[in-house]
Amino acid sequence: MNIRDLEYLVALADQRNFRRAAEICNVSQPTLSTQLRKLEDELGVALVERIPRNVTLTAAGADVVARARRILAELAELKQSASARRGGQNRLRLGVFPTLSPYLLPHIIPPIRERFPGMELLLTEEKSSVLRQQLASGQLDAAILADPSEDAQQDSQHLFDEPFLLAVPSGHRLSRQDFVAPGDLRDERLMLLEEGHCLRDQALEASRQVGAREETTFRATSLETLRQMVAAGVGMTFLPALACLPAALDFRGYSVLPFHRASFQRSVAIHWRRTSPMVDAIAECGQIIAAEIPSLLGRGRQARFA
Repeated sequence: MNIRDLEYLVALADQRNFRRAAEICNVSQPTLSTQLRKLEDELGVALVERIPRNVTLTAAGADVVARARRILAELAELKQSASARRGGQNRLRLGVFPTLSPYLLPHIIPPIRERFPGMELLLTEEKSSVLRQQLASGQLDAAILADPSEDAQQDSQHLFDEPFLLAVPSGHRLSRQDFVAPGDLRDERLMLLEEGHCLRDQALEASRQVGAREETTFRATSLETLRQMVAAGVGMTFLPALACLPAALDFRGYSVLPFHRASFQRSVAIHWRRTSPMVDAIAECGQIIAAEIPSLLGRGRQARFA
């Protein structure tokens, strides 16, 4: 048994899919499957039930996963503690998911650097599932995430709630309105991101609430692709408010509209391991980020209605 085997098992438990777990661990699917078979042989128990298109943990597997998480967290803190003694505590490794990072980081990095001038800030942009794995394994000190997390080894601090806006092509019947009522979207089709983005799940839930459906003939790999498709008149989509700041777009070819009396939004938080020696610095960074958001969102509202 080695540490990588435990990482493979935890990734599979999180993803419930061999292909996605292998991608996160940066190995081939056969390699991951073979190593987990060896781990089962070594322990003498079945850890997973291999059902077509699904993976379910056995009772023994759930117990081993819980223990593996604790072992990986302890190993991460051991490495971080040693790094701190070498002076590495002046380095913060922060992960952010891709539908937020390009719109948030340019605004929050300068004040963080001003507050911690001697700290090296290493930034990672990855999907939320990858960030969770990297945080648990000690590759990251903190991660900014927008999907709920229940992890006994981690703490989190709420940063802000980010509203969703509706992006529609110029000339669309809704483009002349100041607001969108949920009923305006009944039976409409919305373009969404591909599988693996937390924003996709959030947009799907909002779509269900307003009676809209997904446009199944197209799935984007990024918000910028969605934006350009809307500007080209192909369809409409949800965009998070920070992606609609003046610096992020020029509104040519489309409009972005807020929802009237509807709270379609995502809750963004910063997560870290409870035993991290960087807890105080991470929490203070969280306070800096939270303090920047109201003016950013206000700036976006002023630009849309100027």
